[in-house]
Amino acid sequence: MVVRKEFMKILWNWKDKKVIKVVTGVRRCGKSTLLSQFKSEVEKLGECNTISINFDDLENEFLCDYHVLYKHLRGKITAGQMNYVFLDEIQLVPQFEKVVNSLFLKDNVDIYITGSNAYMLSGEIATLLSGRYVEIKMLPFSFAEYAQFKSDFLKKEVTADETLYNEYVSVGGFPYVASISTDKNLVRDYIRGIYSTIVLKDIIQRKKLSDSDVLEKVCKFTLSNVGNLVSSKKVSDTLTSGGRKTSPATVENCYSALTESYLFYKATRYDIKGKEFLKSLEKYYAVDMGLRFFMLGIRTGDDGFILENVVYLELLRRGYEVYVGKYNDLEIDFVAKKDGLTEYYQVALSVREQSTLERELRPFRLMKDNYPKLLITLDNSNNIDHNGIIQIYAVKWLASA
Repeated sequence: MVVRKEFMKILWNWKDKKVIKVVTGVRRCGKSTLLSQFKSEVEKLGECNTISINFDDLENEFLCDYHVLYKHLRGKITAGQMNYVFLDEIQLVPQFEKVVNSLFLKDNVDIYITGSNAYMLSGEIATLLSGRYVEIKMLPFSFAEYAQFKSDFLKKEVTADETLYNEYVSVGGFPYVASISTDKNLVRDYIRGIYSTIVLKDIIQRKKLSDSDVLEKVCKFTLSNVGNLVSSKKVSDTLTSGGRKTSPATVENCYSALTESYLFYKATRYDIKGKEFLKSLEKYYAVDMGLRFFMLGIRTGDDGFILENVVYLELLRRGYEVYVGKYNDLEIDFVAKKDGLTEYYQVALSVREQSTLERELRPFRLMKDNYPKLLITLDNSNNIDHNGIIQIYAVKWLASA
């Protein structure tokens, strides 16, 4: 099992701090493994008590009553030493926040929880835990992590080159997939299991969606239109014209479910000139390219959109808030903000043709600010400086994480 060093570092930084550590992310992205590895490291320090419960395990189903859970945990807490409590897939416990909040009040309890649905940190739950938790957002393997895992798994150095990149974007970065990547049928079956679990456990049961067929069609439409601005009306019109009558409200409900379960991330539009967020149209990016492989199969002609999706996720991994930029009537692929700083990104499969290069650079050249402007492509070359606009080879940039 590869150690997710960045996430592990975050947990160590927050260890024994008086906040609840909440690890969120799509199912099977590595949350449980992260907590297990961290728990093992904590136990090596000695002089502590660890308590761990995975609510996906049927043996723990009786603990899904929050009264029973609290009594169970209270009985396991040891006085006179620090108790580290790890609660995996806590969203399966209705009103879990009451348990977590009560444990939080104890000075000798340090709490770590995971969840696979954004709903667990919304509404009344967020209000009750307000100011008492820090969210650690996990994603499947980055390209750099994928390369490291392959090296460890195969027990030989695997070069993070374009060949490996092509493998990565065809099967995705779910940790277990990296060990079965040579068998596309196994990959497809594994991701089908993840998708089915999310639809059944995290969407249909909670959102009370009666028609999973519409949900799947919205999912496929979105995967086919990565990189394009979409609206609920546009999607509903497309599905209706294709023989599946639906409404914008239904599509909106589907998008809410897909983003809450971390299958997709929504990138809102930002008017760079007006310095305001726009309420109409947005882009949706898949959490992992393996989902695209499972839903659509291998398709040609979409490599540029796949690269855009991969770059978006990488910016999230690096801690940026990411938006789709608008400057006058032109689009900037990404406006990335972190720690008060702003960077602009354009993503293109290739800019070897002069007309394509000029099209990608044009928005940057019209902008008057001095924020970093980067053009990321799959053209294999060293960094190129276009009068302050830096062109970067995507594979090298992804491998440098």
